[in-house]
Amino acid sequence: MTKTDLTLSGAPSRRAVLGALGAGAAVLAAPRLVRAQEGTLVVSNWGGDWNERTIRFVEAPLVESRGIKIIRDLGMEPERKAKLIAEKRLKRGTIDVIHINEGDSVELNAQDVLSDIDFAKVPNYADVVPALKSKPFFVPWLYSGVSIIYNKDKVPNPPKSYEELWDKKWAGRIGLTNQLYFNYIMMAGLIKGGNVTNTEQGKERLIQLKELTQPRIYAAHQQLGAGLVNGEVDIAVNYKARGLQWANDGAPLAIQYPSEGAIAVMFGAALPKRAPSPDLAYIYFNAMLDRKAMAGLAGASFYAPANAKAELTDELRAKVDFTAAQAAALKFPDYAHVAKNTAEWLEWWNKNIAR
Repeated sequence: MTKTDLTLSGAPSRRAVLGALGAGAAVLAAPRLVRAQEGTLVVSNWGGDWNERTIRFVEAPLVESRGIKIIRDLGMEPERKAKLIAEKRLKRGTIDVIHINEGDSVELNAQDVLSDIDFAKVPNYADVVPALKSKPFFVPWLYSGVSIIYNKDKVPNPPKSYEELWDKKWAGRIGLTNQLYFNYIMMAGLIKGGNVTNTEQGKERLIQLKELTQPRIYAAHQQLGAGLVNGEVDIAVNYKARGLQWANDGAPLAIQYPSEGAIAVMFGAALPKRAPSPDLAYIYFNAMLDRKAMAGLAGASFYAPANAKAELTDELRAKVDFTAAQAAALKFPDYAHVAKNTAEWLEWWNKNIAR
């Protein structure tokens, strides 16, 4: 995913927020709104290769092939979320399906803009990994975990846990990205027998990590990946899927699952309360979870599929998914806790770590 991985992985700048709010205001002020006609579905999604894969494996073969016209409303999540929130004042909205991450779904549900989903209308949902079925307003799609990614030519004995990163021998060799700032706070809270809500101690430990190792901080995933490939850093803490993407491009990288259990990240979709074509949205949700489509997406993106019966080869499943023990150890963030604290955490991160 090119972002775009995130509001789960980051927060917008003040300029982005103001721009997004302006975009939302424009939605309300516009005399004409794009409305779905009969047989038309409006899908809000990220752009780039994420959207290209969505079209290739889901939309074209399983939705548009049925004669449903898809209008794609593409952009970064701050603007797309602001638009949806602005439309809550309207009798009828303009978006039928919104692609978001799990954290954003919790935020938007708190804003009262998402409908609970009737999963009886999504037959493929029955095959979703049970641990991912946590929210009535969110369709899980693809997931991964925050893992330790390392250059296997330079790091023959990689850290086996998050905690082992706190070692002077890694000074100048670790790369982090601003986009995962609150994942790192949770990671630091998780060590020494903690949990993902132990974030005050997490902040203290991140300051210790900075003092011990002086990690190089990158603006976004792409820059971190480039730094890992060109030798600026030898170890990165990022999504397993990201590491697999970079390795697939030829970099000598390997993945270490942290012994504490990786912090989970999940992407999916939701149904806006004022969706003009909710019946078509249900067709779309079921297509997202199609076994063959999920296999294609996993092979192209290296994210694990939410559908446990996705038609992956044994080799691909071993690469992108988690063992039973690893899956059981995944740490799913408490996004209610995140929502209450993320603005303060970002300010703290920028002041104490990113600078």
